[in-house]
Amino acid sequence: MVLTLYGGQRTRASLPRWYMEEKDISYNLIELNRQEGENLQSEFLAINPFGKLPVLIDSNLFTPNGEPLKLFESGAILLHLAEQYSDDIKTIETKALTNQWLQFVNSTLSIALLVPSHREKEFPRLMKELDHQLENHQPLVGNIWGAADCAVQAYLAYLPWLFPQVDLDPYPSIQATIESVVRRPAYRKAIGAA
Repeated sequence: MVLTLYGGQRTRASLPRWYMEEKDISYNLIELNRQEGENLQSEFLAINPFGKLPVLIDSNLFTPNGEPLKLFESGAILLHLAEQYSDDIKTIETKALTNQWLQFVNSTLSIALLVPSHREKEFPRLMKELDHQLENHQPLVGNIWGAADCAVQAYLAYLPWLFPQVDLDPYPSIQATIESVVRRPAYRKAIGAA
């Protein structure tokens, strides 16, 4: 198996990297320095013309033109890894639910966290419901930790780093989730210790 993940500091490449570490999926990591514009050099633009990270190249699968499969967007990469290289997705229903959570993270949750006007309006409502979803400490989809958990938990674990002023006391399940996540060896290897 030859999987190559292109990433860099402070990119969403940390999500698929964490997932592959948790699931013991072999991969090669190529880190690009965005501050020096390595992601905008012609060599990388040939891989992803948008110049964005992460990118996963799966040399086990080929496109109709015979090239290895190249995927960008962390959610798409996580879904692919879950389908092809783990036991997360066994049914159409688990695929649909995993995809739902990945879409939620990359659109709804990320906007509520990262866009100040949305953070003021939507953050409390989303956090309250997410706290409820996490209160039984069960996987979000199926019965094993998977791609949906990886995406949601990674964003939650970013909260204390990015927004230390945000009061998480009203969300005890989210706090417990963050505390659990930052202790995971695979998380620490892929994303680092706070």
